[in-house]
Amino acid sequence: MVQLAVPELINAATHLMRAAQWTAATNLLRAASTDESADQRALALALAEVAVDQDFAQQTDHAEPDLAAVAQALETLPDATTSWDLGMLHLRKDYSTELFRSDRTSSGSVGRDHTITARLSQRAAQLRDEAPDDSRRGLAAFYAGVIADNLVGDHKAAFAHYTMAFELGERASDDLLISLALRHLGDHAHTAGNLKLAREQWERSTELRQKVGHLLGALAQQALLAVLLRDEGDAAGSRALATEVNRWSGQVGLSFLSNQTAELMQ
Repeated sequence: MVQLAVPELINAATHLMRAAQWTAATNLLRAASTDESADQRALALALAEVAVDQDFAQQTDHAEPDLAAVAQALETLPDATTSWDLGMLHLRKDYSTELFRSDRTSSGSVGRDHTITARLSQRAAQLRDEAPDDSRRGLAAFYAGVIADNLVGDHKAAFAHYTMAFELGERASDDLLISLALRHLGDHAHTAGNLKLAREQWERSTELRQKVGHLLGALAQQALLAVLLRDEGDAAGSRALATEVNRWSGQVGLSFLSNQTAELMQ
């Protein structure tokens, strides 16, 4: 029997997840066996993160049993940081569910339950305030931002949350968190008509996602750069970049990116 340290195995699964290889990441984690309760809890948390990540990327709904398994592991061996991480995974999952609700109209608006969105905002604020470190605090601030931006429509508040997430990411040297914040700060710059700033922020976000091996993130950023090329007047460059993103996203089942880039290819 081959023996591997659980943290190293989880790290490998995380890289597979970021490479959009969710099935491989899940299979690797499920193949692990340990008698240590702390390791079992860590494996359960890693499985839940992979499931939540895949549900967002492919708009599926399979994470609940894995989230429940983490809660069960915490009953056996409580841990404050793992409890926080589980709370964040639940927030990510619930945000994804609300974001991709089927009653969205062609204009992008949706008939939302304001009680749900208010609770999501409150949960994000609580997670931010209770976070045990800057990376986690920044991640909660980021989700407070996307909830404000995409569900509530409070863009001024969203910008403040993204700015906080960016500053905390820089302080923690958390490349993925920095890239998330810059993606959305760049969107605000783009909406304001500041294409130069949008390009600076989107290009850095893309580079950071490439650095950490986050395929979905890098492709999503390249799709935005294709939009920017179009807005800068380079239609041919926009179509060429969109075509490459479309090929990649089609191969890994990212339908929302395939649809977005198909429009840019026309």
